[in-house]
Amino acid sequence: MLHTLIQSPYKTNIPLLISMLKKKDDFLALQDGVLIALTNSVFLDSIIFSSANLYLIKEDVYARGIINNISSNFMLISYINFVSLTLKNKTQMAW
Repeated sequence: MLHTLIQSPYKTNIPLLISMLKKKDDFLALQDGVLIALTNSVFLDSIIFSSANLYLIKEDVYARGIINNISSNFMLISYINFVSLTLKNKTQMAW
């Protein structure tokens, strides 16, 4: 399953999201959702512990000027790679 986080993690039920993530799931943060990957985020340890595959849209990271403050546990991808993730995952949950 692909989980996409579009809004700020501070406006989302992150504990519920994390409880639904499975080891083989893909998690993609885009738009304000990329804030979840900040190294000082209160949600960072929980999302990393989920063992899901973690991705960020690189254009959104750069647009917010946070490239030097994101966790190395996330892979930066383009919108083209986002399309590939949607093709790979038959189901998606938007947060």
